[in-house]
Amino acid sequence: MAKEELTLNQLAKEIYAAAGGMDNVQSVVHCMTRVRMSVRDDTKVDQAKLKSIPGVLGVVDDEQLQVIIGPGKVNKVAKEMVDLAGVELGEELPQGSGKDMVNAKAAEMKAAQKAKQKKSPIKAVLKDISNIFVPMIPAFVGSGLIAGVAAIMANLITAGTLDAATWQQFVDVLNILKNGMFTYLVIYTGINSAQVFGANPTLGGVIGAVVMLTGMNPEAPIKNLFTGDALAAGQGGIIGVIFAVWLLSMIEKKLHQIIPDAIDIIITPMVSLLVVGLLEIFLIMPLAGFISNGMVGGINWVLSVGGAFSGFVLGALFLPMVMFGLHQILTPIHIQMIGETGMTLLLPILAMAGAGQVGAAFALWIKLRKDKELTEMIKGALPVGILGIGEPLIYGVTLPLGRPFVTACVGGGIGGAVIGAIGGVGAIAIGPSGAALIPLIANGRWWGYVLGLLAAYAGGFVATYFFGIPKDKLAEQQLAESTVSAEPMVETKVAAHSTDVFTAVAQGEVHPLEDAADPVFAEKMMGEGYFVEPTSNEIFAPVAGKVSTIFPTKHAIGITTDSGLEVLLHMGINTVELEGKPFEVFVTEGQHVTPETKVATADLAAIKAAGKGISMMVLITNMNEVETYVLEKIGKVNAETEVFKAQTK
Repeated sequence: MAKEELTLNQLAKEIYAAAGGMDNVQSVVHCMTRVRMSVRDDTKVDQAKLKSIPGVLGVVDDEQLQVIIGPGKVNKVAKEMVDLAGVELGEELPQGSGKDMVNAKAAEMKAAQKAKQKKSPIKAVLKDISNIFVPMIPAFVGSGLIAGVAAIMANLITAGTLDAATWQQFVDVLNILKNGMFTYLVIYTGINSAQVFGANPTLGGVIGAVVMLTGMNPEAPIKNLFTGDALAAGQGGIIGVIFAVWLLSMIEKKLHQIIPDAIDIIITPMVSLLVVGLLEIFLIMPLAGFISNGMVGGINWVLSVGGAFSGFVLGALFLPMVMFGLHQILTPIHIQMIGETGMTLLLPILAMAGAGQVGAAFALWIKLRKDKELTEMIKGALPVGILGIGEPLIYGVTLPLGRPFVTACVGGGIGGAVIGAIGGVGAIAIGPSGAALIPLIANGRWWGYVLGLLAAYAGGFVATYFFGIPKDKLAEQQLAESTVSAEPMVETKVAAHSTDVFTAVAQGEVHPLEDAADPVFAEKMMGEGYFVEPTSNEIFAPVAGKVSTIFPTKHAIGITTDSGLEVLLHMGINTVELEGKPFEVFVTEGQHVTPETKVATADLAAIKAAGKGISMMVLITNMNEVETYVLEKIGKVNAETEVFKAQTK
């Protein structure tokens, strides 16, 4: 595998060099078969050198410089480009930066998804959250493991299993190390948020520290404007800090524009900090406190209902409460329960929220196993998640992906429902959750807590596996699985010759591939085949087989025949730029199709109006598997008419 990575890395470097160097590359996008580059100076491009690079199937110099790599391999080359570059896809880069490339994802589908994601405010927010917390993952993991060990020891001391005189100081030392991260998490969040939003990082750290209320006089606390109650440190939570730093970035940038340079370094930070700090103390924190106070009544009502219903609601909603700093309203409830009954029935239920995250992480690991960056992050965060430290999984894995966070909360609800249904499962003290809480479970009912954990793990796993995988991530995974190298295909193909019959995909005229308007197809860089100039919007499968890939922009569908031929149906010329608007796809990946299967409709008028070609290209991309082939018919045909045959080796 290392050899393959080295070869691909060298290929990426040689493409850069032949394109005039990284400084000459302005932007890069991808389609299913080629790398498309916008260059600053065409005279610096050495096309002959590009064409001579092993692994490059061809070069087209049109509005963009197009380097033909081929399906399956293009995603691997793109990954190497990512490692050699470092900015966002399509982002224009400053000339002479030495890093003038883009963060091109491995699959073409990722490139198309980016345009859509930029239009989604929710995904933009999740991406920012990811960028804020990912740099903290190593500290989360290290501190989390220390916290987990300290929690287990502390709980064993509380339960009487360990002698406090001997072990308490060890716990204290571990807690000092742990608190270096978690006590000041709001400060680190403020610093990283400022870096993401373009504000001064130190000011961002100060804004994060404001929610700790370290300068407040406890004898005369600041009042909540909504309720009149005293503000509590931490109200507003992590989300409040992120929002406040975003405001800071807006105000700071505006002040830089209007404040004279001579006093900018004095006035801008002071005014920015004063305005945002006051908003944070007197609006953001009180608003969170107002919401939390309003939730007390709801929680008490849920607790009064009891049983599986209460368990599900509390287990499912606990993580969102943590994010907004609202979980602190539960501490008095815990204390009151312990004082009255000797245990809190609430804590074991709430602990299921973290267990749901663990189950979701396992599902992501299995379902998206080709995503090395994600799986490495999951492997680091899972151990501390099992021990009850959920921040690495929440902020590094599930929340940035969106859907998995929701399905993880569902898993937490399922675990909470199990504990609520069993009843009588309580903790004798407030402590960390996860497996670390087991020693604190009262009256020997630890088995009920363990059943809840297992149910939350399973619930989070199942909900995420079937409903929580983001579509773009799943598409990347499926593309990676469908574009395997030719060697495994050779091992699994049938020994005897097999003939695949290809048909016209639409009513219209069949043409040989060399008549195609796109030189990539006409010069057969991608393989042999044919195309149809359609007169009907209905598009049918060209051959019997299994749908292996559906491109997110809907313009391309991959089909693998039973004999192992990899067939590409490419609807139109340069239609990837239309972002799927003229197409509607009626099949799904993994579905078996025949020439009678209508796979899509194409709005031919819309394609033409956009200045794109309507040719429906059909080609075999693994011609090394083909013994013979023949185009049997050209000219006018009806859909499903037999036009082409290919015999495997």
